[in-house]
Amino acid sequence: MSAQHKASTPQGMSATPDAVTPQERRQFSGRLRDTNSPFLPAAQNGERTVRVGFVLLEHFSLMAFTAAVDALVTANLVSTTPLFSVSSYGLGSTAIRSDLGIDITSNSTLDRVCFEGHSALDILIICGGFRCALGEFPKLTQCLHNAARQQRTLGGLWNGAIPLAHAGLLNDRQCALHPDNHALLGEQFPHVQLSDKAMVIEPDRLTSAGPNSALEMMLALIEQLRGPEIVRAIREILSCDRNHQHNHPLTHPTSQQDDPALPELLRELLQLMRNNIEEPLTIDELASCAGISRRRIERLFQAHLEATPSRYYLELRITHARRLLLQSSDSIATIAAACGFLSSTHFSHCFKDYFGASPSQVRQQHQQQPL
Repeated sequence: MSAQHKASTPQGMSATPDAVTPQERRQFSGRLRDTNSPFLPAAQNGERTVRVGFVLLEHFSLMAFTAAVDALVTANLVSTTPLFSVSSYGLGSTAIRSDLGIDITSNSTLDRVCFEGHSALDILIICGGFRCALGEFPKLTQCLHNAARQQRTLGGLWNGAIPLAHAGLLNDRQCALHPDNHALLGEQFPHVQLSDKAMVIEPDRLTSAGPNSALEMMLALIEQLRGPEIVRAIREILSCDRNHQHNHPLTHPTSQQDDPALPELLRELLQLMRNNIEEPLTIDELASCAGISRRRIERLFQAHLEATPSRYYLELRITHARRLLLQSSDSIATIAAACGFLSSTHFSHCFKDYFGASPSQVRQQHQQQPL
């Protein structure tokens, strides 16, 4: 459809949907803020990057390790400033064989962690696996004692809690452990309280029993350190296929209509908006399609999304435009038309209101980012 048939402000919608100040208009509402957070202007929060180190035991679970690291790396991707740094260590070599027979090259060896000081790390996590040796490693025990004295947070993935138990750092504490190792823990470490949960999170101890719980454990840690907004943004990226049924539709990054916590009627309205990005419906048309009053639509959006329908619809279109802008080579005018804007000029103004830069500037910045 040609651009002249588009309506940047559909009939029944205000050109300034919320009648708010320009400063307020730059703030996305609700989860659309989480979706767009990696592309918003940087906020100077002054928070220090949290330094996380992983000790990889021979035959460590590659899936558990990558799940944990993925959460941290994605946290950085959805933030305008780096939230976490990640480093890895082998016991005596930088080449460590994973449980899949794939060799991983770590950043350094345990000697550096033990003898150059834990001041370089805030969190130290031991990554075990199904075939890892479970005897005590004296150098690792010393390393963990040093970290505990410096009040560092310690953790274990799969059976990574066993080295913590050898060091006496789980006495009278609960821990999560892979079921295959429950008998060993009960026999050799009677002072450790074995949990039947997949993960246990305490202020200075973190343990999980497998790959899925490793991801959830790190998300819980990130929420404690950085807040729930960051975690919601991470989940939008990592949990699009969270329903394990292979024939279940994938969750769209902005598909709040899939949120079972929302009223079914509101989810239907959100689906209507998503299906009509190129030719936006008016609020009256939405009301007609849903068979309810305009006033009821406004109440639903305000109560559950803390935004007017017009504002949310505009933000949905701007979000769609941002994806097309960064993932295609389409012209600005073509993208503006595809997202229901009458002109590229109006689109550029709206886009800059939210992202602090014009569409062409954002595209150029994205293309210049290192891979």
